[in-house]
Amino acid sequence: MAEQSTVTFIITRQDGPDSAPYEETFEIPYRTNMNVISGLMEIRSNPVNAKGEKTTPVMWDMNCLEEVCGACSMVINGTARQSCAALVDQLEQPIRLEPMSTFPVVRDLIIDRERMFDALKQIKAWIPIDGTHDLGPGPRMPEKKRQWAYELSKCMTCGVCLEACPNVNDKSNFIGPAALSQARLFNAHPTGEMNASDRLSGLMEDGGIDGCGNSQNCVQVCPKGIPLTTSIAAMNRATNIQAFKNFFGSDNAY
Repeated sequence: MAEQSTVTFIITRQDGPDSAPYEETFEIPYRTNMNVISGLMEIRSNPVNAKGEKTTPVMWDMNCLEEVCGACSMVINGTARQSCAALVDQLEQPIRLEPMSTFPVVRDLIIDRERMFDALKQIKAWIPIDGTHDLGPGPRMPEKKRQWAYELSKCMTCGVCLEACPNVNDKSNFIGPAALSQARLFNAHPTGEMNASDRLSGLMEDGGIDGCGNSQNCVQVCPKGIPLTTSIAAMNRATNIQAFKNFFGSDNAY
């Protein structure tokens, strides 16, 4: 790559949600240590395609540029990943960029991840606090639990796991592996566990954990290395126990 003077990008573009997608090729000067984002920035500064035609700047999402926010997810050479962490020197040319197909396209490489946030609402992925007054120090978590819970908290809601999951598609309302793992995270919290049954009920709704086909693609592509399949197994067990409690009655019922 260092011997080449240009980098070729073939980008799947779409002018709007209802427009037909099309491909456009760009050639930009090669620089050492380029990532896909820097290549897109070069195209944006001079939006001229490989035919020498002036075109519109390519649109994409980005924020932190250090694989923390999850905003710059896209399909790069057939694999969903973070474009800020995709180094040009490690990619086969021409570099093909496409929006993630699991989500509706807003424009070009920008997608609408609303279904992920709706899933978090379904499983109540938050810790309820009574009021805004000072409640004092919160309960302590055992260090061993804190360590594995921290791994789950790395989720960026980037959508890569949903893109890789064959059970997440336009014919399914499966909420996806990210939400299942977040339910486990909040149920592990000393305060959050008081509302664990509510989150498990969310997982037992239509589109919940029953939609998982155990393909395990999600854990292979997660950019943060989150043990998603471990969380899914734990939530599968927890929802089964909750189903028995719902059927036979809670021990705390009075």
